[in-house]
Amino acid sequence: MKYNTIIFDLDGTLLNTLEDLAASVNYAMRECGFAERTTDEVRRFVGNGVHVLIRRAAPKDITEEQYWDAYNHFEKHYAVHHRDKTAPYDGITELLTELKKRGYSLSIVSNKIDFAVKALREEFFSGLIDVAVGDCEDTANKPAPDMVHKAMRQLGAEPEGCIYVGDTDVDIETAQNAEMPCISVSWGFRSREELVGYGAEMIADKPSDILNFV
Repeated sequence: MKYNTIIFDLDGTLLNTLEDLAASVNYAMRECGFAERTTDEVRRFVGNGVHVLIRRAAPKDITEEQYWDAYNHFEKHYAVHHRDKTAPYDGITELLTELKKRGYSLSIVSNKIDFAVKALREEFFSGLIDVAVGDCEDTANKPAPDMVHKAMRQLGAEPEGCIYVGDTDVDIETAQNAEMPCISVSWGFRSREELVGYGAEMIADKPSDILNFV
């Protein structure tokens, strides 16, 4: 094997979470009296974690108190509704099953709230994904490499055996910061054209393409 460890982003890479994210964003906007956002706007806002998502979705001139009010409404709603419409992209479960069969160590690293990352791993990828790392206070979010390094430590992985898979510019930058190659996927929250513009060197157009890169 070229690599022995594959670190996956979650939203837009393994799971289509967009509708549930948009629903929780708009619940928070309504509760705070702010204008709602379209699903396409939310698609463009995601990638840097919930705090950045809420700041992008909310009006630019809000106070810190209003920001935290919106964030708390989002978190409360998403805790209950993060699995309403979320599901793996077609071919993802088959890909992970094949990678596991071939002996790869698999991990999720996501800027999503840690409780949701772990719950979604358990719901959809139990027995397939070994480690899941989400947004928590003691680790800097992507594109800093800290979450990737945390996953590597938990897996007992060495850098030269690792490759990263994600769907956004944040993921490309994360892989660069962690000094590992990156496979970008075109079925997520950024188009193939956008990924090329961000400097993607390997692009998978369907999950099975990843097998050709690893």
